Amino acid sequence: MLPKILVGCPTADAKSYCLDRYVEGLKSLTYPNFDILLIDNSATSNYFDRIKSLDLPVEKDSPQTKIHDSIVHSRNILRHKVIEGNYDYFLSLEQDVIPPKDIIERLLANKKNVITGVYYTFYRFFGVPKLRPLIWKDVEGQPDKMQFMNTECRAALNSKDPILKSIKACGLGCLLIHRSILEKIKFRVPENYSTFDDFMFCEDVRKLGEKVWADLSVQCDHLVQQN
Repeated sequence: MLPKILVGCPTADAKSYCLDRYVEGLKSLTYPNFDILLIDNSATSNYFDRIKSLDLPVEKDSPQTKIHDSIVHSRNILRHKVIEGNYDYFLSLEQDVIPPKDIIERLLANKKNVITGVYYTFYRFFGVPKLRPLIWKDVEGQPDKMQFMNTECRAALNSKDPILKSIKACGLGCLLIHRSILEKIKFRVPENYSTFDDFMFCEDVRKLGEKVWADLSVQCDHLVQQN
């Protein structure tokens, strides 16, 4: 029997600009055994009602004081759903990430417990915005540092064959996670953490003795705007 997948993410009304594209992306997925669930932590129920009107499964969560905490709280609801619903995997697919229609099949084919596809966002270098992949690798000889896996991701842009790499960290935008991992760790951010839960999750995975992987051939659109 095909593995059962839960696809979803935390969301809020700030992501309303990409909802229609996201729905199109979800409806185009070709894998035959998956469910969808969004967790809306907007301050009002307006966005929840809009999502629901599109026949997209959604649950309402209450916003926390900090946006980091809201995301983690909602993501842990999804974690609970995976475990209690006897899903085999969770595909964390952020609302502004539009995947290839066969993303689930392609990531599953690598047979890894934690594996990401590729998506890019803007980072500023000396004031100039440049696209970089949300995938990082070790800096040789400096275990406490990491760098963008930019050259490798760009080279894989038009690849039709899997390109599997062990990585240091990635975003949670298109990350396939086996339930055995979620049974052992929760999504979290420490007090006064300067970024979101992505890096902490990858660190916790590595502490389990597991690796975080990327298939660089699985490349997604990311609906971000240049600041």
